Amino acid sequence: MRPSGRDLNMMRPISIETDVTRHAEGSCLIKCGDTHVLCTASLEERVPPFLRNSGQGWVTAEYGMLPRATHTRMRREAKNGQSGRTQEIQRLIGRSLRACVDRQAMGERQITVDCDVLQADGGTRCASITGGWVALKLASKALMAAGDISSDPILDNVAAVSCGIYAGQPVLDLDYLEDSDAGTDANFVMTGKGGMVEIQGSAEGATFSRNEFNQLMDLAELGVAELVAAQNAAVA
Repeated sequence: MRPSGRDLNMMRPISIETDVTRHAEGSCLIKCGDTHVLCTASLEERVPPFLRNSGQGWVTAEYGMLPRATHTRMRREAKNGQSGRTQEIQRLIGRSLRACVDRQAMGERQITVDCDVLQADGGTRCASITGGWVALKLASKALMAAGDISSDPILDNVAAVSCGIYAGQPVLDLDYLEDSDAGTDANFVMTGKGGMVEIQGSAEGATFSRNEFNQLMDLAELGVAELVAAQNAAVA
């Protein structure tokens, strides 16, 4: 039934390669099927003005797609300004990553996670959050190795997966063909311990029921557990 031939509860193949850039304090290339995102975490010994002298750190994120990440070339946003979609996604990434961080333990420093989509086949924001956590965790380990912080400020994993109603059936981890034709599309951001960080869901056609939402939630828990296992293996 699915264009890819996957079972309803099957994720796309996941791979996470770490330390893929020379200069960033943390980096990874995450591949969720044909969606590939480069995530880097950069440390700065400063915080935004509203946090100065607070003793707390800050985690923020930026997101972008390369011009030929999709089927047709897009113009670089640097020339035209960021789209509303880009701004919304990078705010989501930042909120999601901050949910797992003890900012007091960071001290007054900022980590910026950059998520650059090299190739898109659906689920780019979810892959960015999942890979962004890996880059952030590696940057935290670098801070501890340098003796700049005494304890790990990363409290838990954070990962994200999409689910939807496709051809009348709840499915896990939508690719582009499914996403573009789904009756319902939802993104679930969760912690490794099962806590909810954020849920984005919308009916593209007919409404969806509470029972269908519960089915999507069950699928999301399965998918996030698989992503968390991949994250932990990558940073071990």
